[in-house]
Amino acid sequence: MTTAARRMNLGLFIRPCGHHIASWRHPRAQADAGVNFQHFVQMAEIAERGLFDMLFSADSLTAWMGGEAGIDKMHYVAWMEPWTLLSTLAAHTKRIGLVCTASTSFEQPFSIARKFASLDIISGGRAGWNVVTSGNETEALNFSATPHLPKVERYKRGREFLDVVRALWDSWDDDAFLRNKETGVFSDRSKMHVLNHHGDYFDVKGPLNVARSPQGQPVIVLAGASDDGRQLAAEKAEVVFTAHNVVETARTFYADVKGRMVEAGRNPDHLKILPGLSVYVAPTREEAQAKLQELQDLLHPELAVSLLSRRIGHDLSGLPLDEPLPQLPENVVISSRSDMILGWSKEGAPTLRELALRFASSRGHCTLVGTPEEVVDEMQHWFETGACDGFNVLPPFYLGGLEDFVNMVTPELQKRGLFRTEYEGSTLRDILGLPKPESRYAKG
Repeated sequence: MTTAARRMNLGLFIRPCGHHIASWRHPRAQADAGVNFQHFVQMAEIAERGLFDMLFSADSLTAWMGGEAGIDKMHYVAWMEPWTLLSTLAAHTKRIGLVCTASTSFEQPFSIARKFASLDIISGGRAGWNVVTSGNETEALNFSATPHLPKVERYKRGREFLDVVRALWDSWDDDAFLRNKETGVFSDRSKMHVLNHHGDYFDVKGPLNVARSPQGQPVIVLAGASDDGRQLAAEKAEVVFTAHNVVETARTFYADVKGRMVEAGRNPDHLKILPGLSVYVAPTREEAQAKLQELQDLLHPELAVSLLSRRIGHDLSGLPLDEPLPQLPENVVISSRSDMILGWSKEGAPTLRELALRFASSRGHCTLVGTPEEVVDEMQHWFETGACDGFNVLPPFYLGGLEDFVNMVTPELQKRGLFRTEYEGSTLRDILGLPKPESRYAKG
């Protein structure tokens, strides 16, 4: 049974034109969204009106060109850097959280700690960091000629990176800065903490030259689905974004990560697991289905195949579109989404064209098509049967897909007592129902 004490958390996965790969071609889409700041302001304002917990901006450190076959028909490959974007959106919003990606493979802990602590101060306590180790080999080539680290090594570096950042966020006690004009005492030196970290990958002295932020520490977000990713999430994360297209796999993932939290000595309620969710909603199922088909009809098959190839780590461009996918070797780079797609190919042996179009419509996330009641029925089923704590919503196109969700799905969720009717508190931690972390230097 759902109670007022447990309600869904909803993130909004922002993207220039939408999450369907053909979204930029939609008649109501803003084709220049990647360079149109006011478009993102509208997006944020609608999301805040819809009482979303957070805006979530993923990022890539390379311009994916879609393969030679799709070079002139590619989806968005260039958009504004997300930390700068969210820092500016902080001035156009009041309550919604602001979460974006930064890579542990190509950044330094001190600069990341400084940037996100600053965003937390600028926004009044609404910042979150999506921690990624970057699995794309081409990203590494934009920083040096050194090959990308193997996955196991990336996770080791990422774990130490995260620990250093969190330690730097505790450089100053909450009351360290006295700023007493009469005595001339600006800070209490005893409440400043020098880190002096010496590890396998980093040497960082500290302290951070930013005061402790309103949340104590920005919220830590992870999206890894591998065994290493799940373990890191269980030990360190406060929000996990994940991809599941059926409730059964979502339940398995949810139980696994929450179980690992218990083993790590953490309270399972201190982590919110939010699978991606793409929604096509309308007053009738037929109208909702037509919305999906309209975007599918705008999709170039060769671009869909290029996207699928990139995700599963094999070039599929030379294969016949209207024949089943042949047996492929294991993808050792990006395994979780690859396994999902290869699983689809065993469900009635769909053709490469059908697989590519299916993946391009939602990139492996759950897709719901129907009336508000039908959509919420399924969301409620996931939420109440141990599959999630809410969802990371992926509108198929902006701004229309987001408006449809806020105008039709949100009221139905509220009607059933599944979602808030007003924001709880002023920080992202308040909204998510997460505790403020105590400083590691606190005396107790």
